[in-house]
Amino acid sequence: MWNIKEKIYDWKDRLRSGKMLTLVSTLVIIIIALGIYAYRKSIDYQRLAENSYNHAFYQLIEYMDDTEKLLAKSTISYSSEHATETFSNINKETALAQAYLSRLPIETQELENTQKFLHQVGDYCYTLSKKTVKGEELSQEELDNLTQLHQYSVNLRNVLYQLEEDLYSSTIRWGDLEDVGSRVFSREDETLTQSSFSNIEDELHQYSGLIYDGAYSEGLDNTEMKGLTGEDINQEKAESIAREFIGNDKIEGINFTEESQNANIQCYNFNVNTKNEDENYSISVSKKGGHVVSMNCDRQVGDEAISPEDAVNKGKEFLQNREYKNMKETYYMKENGILTVNYAYMQDNVIMYPDLIKIKIALDNGEILGLESTRYLNCHQDNRELSDVKITEEKAKELINPKLEITGTNLAIIPTEWNTEIMCWEITGKTEENDFLVYINVETGEEEDILMIVNTPNGTLTT
Repeated sequence: MWNIKEKIYDWKDRLRSGKMLTLVSTLVIIIIALGIYAYRKSIDYQRLAENSYNHAFYQLIEYMDDTEKLLAKSTISYSSEHATETFSNINKETALAQAYLSRLPIETQELENTQKFLHQVGDYCYTLSKKTVKGEELSQEELDNLTQLHQYSVNLRNVLYQLEEDLYSSTIRWGDLEDVGSRVFSREDETLTQSSFSNIEDELHQYSGLIYDGAYSEGLDNTEMKGLTGEDINQEKAESIAREFIGNDKIEGINFTEESQNANIQCYNFNVNTKNEDENYSISVSKKGGHVVSMNCDRQVGDEAISPEDAVNKGKEFLQNREYKNMKETYYMKENGILTVNYAYMQDNVIMYPDLIKIKIALDNGEILGLESTRYLNCHQDNRELSDVKITEEKAKELINPKLEITGTNLAIIPTEWNTEIMCWEITGKTEENDFLVYINVETGEEEDILMIVNTPNGTLTT
């Protein structure tokens, strides 16, 4: 016992000495530093995991949106070729949705059944595609099944939207979902309860074995640049064109910035200072032909004072005054006091969807704040050779699904994924739940495409 006390006293004496105190202090500092390092690494890891989960979740929502829209289109498709393409796309989208769903840190019965739902939808549509590729028609039972699948996909998408809202509002985190995911889903209303997910497997066991641009805004990737006409111009001429386009009376000064390649179009780029200090423009003019490729004004937009209809007319007048003739508005989106409108070229009352110009219009005073004409310059021709209309309007209406209530028809040229153009009857119609555009080839009567129209408070979109 005495020896133990001596050792304690001896240790205290050493601790009082500078060397021992320095050693202990150093050890404490090292331990604290290691703790801080480990904590920071833990935070970095959590942040990395959260970002990974967020990416997977938003990809899941995107593929679920696409699946829902494709299922809606499948219920009104009346062409075996188009149906085959739609079913193949559904199979692909559901596979991608499953892949991203599996990356989320949620292990609940609801999501297990959601995985099964996506798998069975993909399998079922793959089975239907093997039937339609042979030119066989779908039975009424199969069409009813697709309608039911579409409704389930709407329910699932709404649940994901609710989860997105919770995450965005920070009421929950991904880490929380590892333990409380089931309770998150149980908060939905009666049509979206856990039971609706849990019953998916039972309902589907018989099957085992969709910044906005509007319709055809992708256009054609045409290396010929058919609308890029004229001789090469110099920088001085390009500046003159930029001044005239914006309005020389508004301009205080203009500065050349650089030559650049804008979507295969060689451009002169300028910054423009106006007499209004709040308005400054950037504008690009093509070296070939002196066409305005893009223009943008980044001013603050005030309270809305004009209607979207008036803004659309101002955009059309602006184009008309700058030698863009026969342009017709197609789809638009309103955001932050700005109306973005797509205008398509019209020839002989036929809408030329490849020839699109996008215009941004301020809703406080109707001023044109932006223009983008790449697609127009890529594809525009003043006088296309139009196809013979062998399928009459009445015949075209007979060739679409009878469940679609027809509300309008137009002739239109649409681009294809093979960099070609097809002339079609554009037939607008609606079901009880959705509005659609169906495109019937005027020469063959084939169903070339189906787009869903999405009407929102901020505009009309297509998917």
